[in-house]
Amino acid sequence: MKIYISGKITGLPDENVYCKFYESSERLKKFGHEVMSPAVNLLNQGFSHGDYMHVSFAMMDVCDAVFMQKDWKDSRGARSELLYALSRGMLIFWEDYSTIDVDLW
Repeated sequence: MKIYISGKITGLPDENVYCKFYESSERLKKFGHEVMSPAVNLLNQGFSHGDYMHVSFAMMDVCDAVFMQKDWKDSRGARSELLYALSRGMLIFWEDYSTIDVDLW
């Protein structure tokens, strides 16, 4: 299965972002999944949040499911990605089930 990783990026040091997205990616790959990570976009500096979201949605379009990292609710972008995934009927996997019951709006 192709899985997109969603989680907080904005406001975190690049090395923290790389580490947490790498750890999620490796965990999913151990189960035989292919992974799409927005952390690769950190290499492209100077674009707006809207530009990054446009690219993220395109990445999601080629995936079957989304893996929501435990800090997803602290990220406007990750919340948007969750809504986008739900609108497309994608499978949702949760790193931390305790974050599911939250008001998205």
